[in-house]
Amino acid sequence: MRNNIIGRKLGIVIISVFLVVLLFLGFTIDRMFTNFYYSEMQTETEELTSHFTVMAESQDTTTEQMMRTFAEFSNVSIFNISKNGTVDFHSGVHDSTDRSFIRAADVKEIFLGDSISFDYKDPSGHRYFVTGQPILEGETTRSALYVMASTESMEHSLSDVRNILFLSGFGAFILAMGITWVIARALSRPLVQMQKATRQIAAGELETRLTIRSKDEIGFLAGAINDLAVDLQRYRGTRQEFLANISHELRTPITYLEGYAKVVMDGLYETEEEKHLYLNIIYQEAHRIQHLVDDLFELAKMEEGNISLTFDRVDLSQMVDRAVHKVELKAREKELKLDVQYIGVAVKVHGDEKRMEQIVMNLLENAIRYTDQGQINVSLEYAAGSVAFIVEDTGMGITEAEIPYIFDRFYRVEKSRSRQYGGSGLGLSIVKKLVDLHGGKIVITSKVGIGTRFEVHFIQIN
Repeated sequence: MRNNIIGRKLGIVIISVFLVVLLFLGFTIDRMFTNFYYSEMQTETEELTSHFTVMAESQDTTTEQMMRTFAEFSNVSIFNISKNGTVDFHSGVHDSTDRSFIRAADVKEIFLGDSISFDYKDPSGHRYFVTGQPILEGETTRSALYVMASTESMEHSLSDVRNILFLSGFGAFILAMGITWVIARALSRPLVQMQKATRQIAAGELETRLTIRSKDEIGFLAGAINDLAVDLQRYRGTRQEFLANISHELRTPITYLEGYAKVVMDGLYETEEEKHLYLNIIYQEAHRIQHLVDDLFELAKMEEGNISLTFDRVDLSQMVDRAVHKVELKAREKELKLDVQYIGVAVKVHGDEKRMEQIVMNLLENAIRYTDQGQINVSLEYAAGSVAFIVEDTGMGITEAEIPYIFDRFYRVEKSRSRQYGGSGLGLSIVKKLVDLHGGKIVITSKVGIGTRFEVHFIQIN
């Protein structure tokens, strides 16, 4: 996983978790076996002590020899302790001179009729399990019987178990490392691919695409990166086209301004009518530049969120009448019929009058610009709680593939004829943002060669 940082981190996390679980599991199993062996040894030693006690309580003359034989056979040591702590009888492998395990408190407890059990470690380091029980004579305790069982065999068994656990754990750890490496590679590979792809996209290689198709969050993220690359590629294309169009839009009027201004300045005209014509051309071209700059300025303010609206009660019917009257001349010049109708009872709308008129004017001018023949239908439909402003033309229409991008900034339909129709490609983007600021919505339907229909829905107020 060279240069795969996330793979290494993921591997370290998985291995760490597995190691913690493995250590906890190993400790638990070790404790379980240890407790089991100690419990079994305690039970066995206590049973042996009970047998020796029964044998010691019998008055048979062969009892002592039987106890010695039984002790050697069972590999234990026995001590018969009197009440004053002296050893009356001893048998077994344990050194009889070591009496440190005989404690006065334990002897006293045994002579009171109780049994004792404890672990003991002799001076040489050997460990034993010691059990003491009283030897009765009638109703009284005659002496105390100690049985010492070495834990060496048990410790050997536990050592074998621990070795097996260690080897099994080590093998499982090695196997887990291999599996973790595979998993980390599998999980981190798409992330590494996405990192490389995003770096390529950031470097301007917008054709970069990811081929990750998994139906999970990683696959969804890869799809989002691909969509982002498509959007950026489309944005770059529209921006380049916009810059080219803006350059052309500026170059043409500036050429007119320079040329006709020089004509007027140098007096290269014959009549006052010709001079007036040149000055009118200069005015129209200056107005054209001003309109373009205004659109750019408006969009910039909207993008930065610096535009403020002054809401009031707006009579949309009067506003539409004024707007239609303003564009009638352009419609007549193209021999287009303008049809206006109002449906329902007129109610005032809550909005910024200046900005709402801008919406209406932009949609009307857009319809006239892209309609060569036929008519433009304008209507206001009042309904309960809302009013719809509708502009429907018989222009060239918009393809279904272009409709999702129609409100994007710099986007213009029919790019090959965009200069013929004019416009900066900012009008509809401005309309969409203004409608959103008013809390309304705009819907577009269009068919190529038939026409386009824009519907803007505003909220009414009483």
